[in-house]
Amino acid sequence: MSTTPAGIIGRPTPRIDGPLKTTGTAKYSADFHIEGMAYAVPVIASIASGKIRTLDTSAAEKMPGVLLVLHHGNIGPLYRTVPGDGDATNSEVRSAFEDDVVRHWGQYIALVVAETFEQATAAAAVVKADYEAEKPSVRESLDDYTGERKKGSHRGDFDKAFASAQVKVDQTYVTPIETHNPIEMHGSVAVWDREQLTMFETTQGVVNHRVVMAQTLGVPIENVRVVTRFLGSGFGGKLFPWPHCAMSAVAARKLGRPVKLSLTRKMMFSSVGYRPRTEQRIRLGASSDGKLVALSHDYLNNTSMLDDFDEGCAEATPYLYSVANLSVTSALVRRNLGAPMYMRGPGAVPGLYAMEAGMNELADELKMDPVKLRIVNDAEKDEDKNIPFSSRHYQECLEVGAKKFGWEKRTAGTGSMKRDGKILGWGMAGASWVATRLPCTAHVEFHSNGRVSVRSGTQDIGTGTYTTFAQVVHEKTGVPLDRIDVVLGDSSLPDGPMSGGSMVTGSVCDAIAKASTEAMKKMLALSTGIDGSPLKGAKAEELEFADGRIRKKDQAAGDPEFAEILKLARIDGLSAEGKTVPTWEDPQSKDKSLHSYGAQFVEVEWEPEIARLRVSRVVTVIDAGRIINPKAAANQIAGAVVMGVGMGLLEETVHDQRTGQPINGSMADYLMATCADSPDIDVTFLDHPDPVMGEYGARGVGEIGLAGVAAAITAAVHHATGMRVRELPVKIENLLGAKVLQA
Repeated sequence: MSTTPAGIIGRPTPRIDGPLKTTGTAKYSADFHIEGMAYAVPVIASIASGKIRTLDTSAAEKMPGVLLVLHHGNIGPLYRTVPGDGDATNSEVRSAFEDDVVRHWGQYIALVVAETFEQATAAAAVVKADYEAEKPSVRESLDDYTGERKKGSHRGDFDKAFASAQVKVDQTYVTPIETHNPIEMHGSVAVWDREQLTMFETTQGVVNHRVVMAQTLGVPIENVRVVTRFLGSGFGGKLFPWPHCAMSAVAARKLGRPVKLSLTRKMMFSSVGYRPRTEQRIRLGASSDGKLVALSHDYLNNTSMLDDFDEGCAEATPYLYSVANLSVTSALVRRNLGAPMYMRGPGAVPGLYAMEAGMNELADELKMDPVKLRIVNDAEKDEDKNIPFSSRHYQECLEVGAKKFGWEKRTAGTGSMKRDGKILGWGMAGASWVATRLPCTAHVEFHSNGRVSVRSGTQDIGTGTYTTFAQVVHEKTGVPLDRIDVVLGDSSLPDGPMSGGSMVTGSVCDAIAKASTEAMKKMLALSTGIDGSPLKGAKAEELEFADGRIRKKDQAAGDPEFAEILKLARIDGLSAEGKTVPTWEDPQSKDKSLHSYGAQFVEVEWEPEIARLRVSRVVTVIDAGRIINPKAAANQIAGAVVMGVGMGLLEETVHDQRTGQPINGSMADYLMATCADSPDIDVTFLDHPDPVMGEYGARGVGEIGLAGVAAAITAAVHHATGMRVRELPVKIENLLGAKVLQA
């Protein structure tokens, strides 16, 4: 219908929200200052296990400016969300101040609200708790678990096949607890207007947040509105509401005035999730020519005392490689720690670290190139579900990555490659990530002022969603980007998807395209039926949109702007709605296995004289369907790679074994990759549209850039030093016994 070239789809496009962020105009949740606002500061438990005997709030209540101290005894009724309600996912099963039992260090035991933040902070410091403390279970290792294991994917007879395999690998790989640490800390501003609650939130899902708050507070859902215009990243930690959200809402309702609650960085280490520790046993059996005959993936992860959080490490295991005999088991190990939460690349990222590290060890046992090993075992279909892949270019990722990296120059000997006096190590790993299309509704409207607006109740968490919306509207209508207004981040808008799992882009494009197309149809019909229109009497099928104007096909005659038509009709705006059909309801996709794929190639530099290890170069090749905005997508992949460097070499949250307190619970002590740690990164997209992912064939790219990086790093470390590290992060002390160092 539009003759505008579709070049903007797939063209590197600057973010339309960039000027708002660089000028400080973009408002994050803590930036909202409402008249009469009070400030809330939580009081946290100083033990990890036990009960509160007494809670003395008297001194705090007498301090200047203190308005309220909330706790178990006076918070009133708060409710748990409805079990099994997929539209109401909460971070913790327990509601705030539900009982007087302490289950982890840092658990909220009270909330002080005062006229100023400083007054609330001072008063929170004098709230005293007397505990009946118990010895906490905060042991890092999970090898004390002796309970039953849950059986997962299974096919063939693993035990028999593994026993008779010619070449075997049987190793355990460990990933530590990691903390999300987005730049923007969690916060909540709660405002009641009689029975109507508005919450300015740090959330990756305004629609889900609204449902959870309604159920938790026991109010009608139509009385709750959640707003998140901008988010300073979340990495999964802001997917679902945490107890502090309901605490701020209750305080605001009791006081009859707005309340702002902002967590400190210290609280971010104990009360808003983390990637749990995983211990994964990988057993691989292969024939002498490298063909897998048996694969077993058995994993443990820690969870809290009440929440059943399964990391899902074996997500990619059943389909990534072809193998006739497969076994997956898992179990949860309870600890006196807060509830874990999905962290960028949950499940597949720690799982692929173990799986791909095992494949690299198998390649060494076979004396086989690790790229060739993966190609030999490439799967032609999803052998777990016995269905075809929607689109799979894993082998091409491996081949393109190897060529771009220069893999053919690799020599296999330990420490055999050098440059500028440094020993080089080269390693690689495969990557995969799930793809799906979630339900989404989008609303597109042509306005009489010449602008177009597009609205949906999803959010932009820093990944470029605002720009994706504008690109699709521009591609359909031809209206310039600077005349397109994108409105997101508000639960009062048509329901949109949660920003998690790299699923937003693949989910919203169809809805936006359909809404744009339907709105254009209405505009064309309007232009042919109103007095004064140069197109009056024309047939709609004879007309088209071109650069935001309406004209007869292949003719410039008439050529009115849509704003002129609306003014002639005395209409302020004309709108239409579009919906995305989720993949599980679409006949073309529900019987297909949808995934993205990738290959990671890593170079490390090892300086044994000073025991210095650094990732110097990464080549990453990604098969993620059609890439809507290569500029934003490359940014996502590069950021994920840097996060992979942190996962491989730096990140680990350590807890005091006596108290359960995070020892390195600050940005000064928790190690993350910085600019100085960032390698040269080469990102390549294969850009094959996925035919079952809708009109644009797009899949997400947030998580897959992280998958496989850690396994490629440990392989490169082994190549450089001869040391096989199976517990992340790689530490210098792991390498002090390296033969290359001793030499």
